[in-house]
Amino acid sequence: MNTTDPFFAKDTWANNAAIELMDVSPGKARVQMKVEERHKNSHGTVHGGAIFTLADTAFALASNSHGVPAAAINAHISYVKSASGGTLYADAEEFSISPKIATYTVTVTDNNGEKVAIFQGMVYRKTPRG
Repeated sequence: MNTTDPFFAKDTWANNAAIELMDVSPGKARVQMKVEERHKNSHGTVHGGAIFTLADTAFALASNSHGVPAAAINAHISYVKSASGGTLYADAEEFSISPKIATYTVTVTDNNGEKVAIFQGMVYRKTPRG
């Protein structure tokens, strides 16, 4: 299990959102976020933006895990269940990869393993400079 990653260490947005890296390997990543008051909306549930940030962080880690800089060109999320506490987890998995484009699916779950959101994203893989 790889819980240290220089790419993640530089992500001030994810770190300010209290997202923690659990694991990263080629084409995969798992992160978690312990729900705090700052993550909640006016309904008392986790804000969609916080859930998106969690999923997007796993997506970024998985898509950059091959050592080739990758930048999102598309992302979509569907919220399937609300969450109001505990810990949320985002698991990113590579769906397809080519020299220039890669796609990922991220599943966000709660403490009980129930799906909270499904996220799909596509990245442009930059040509490494030599």
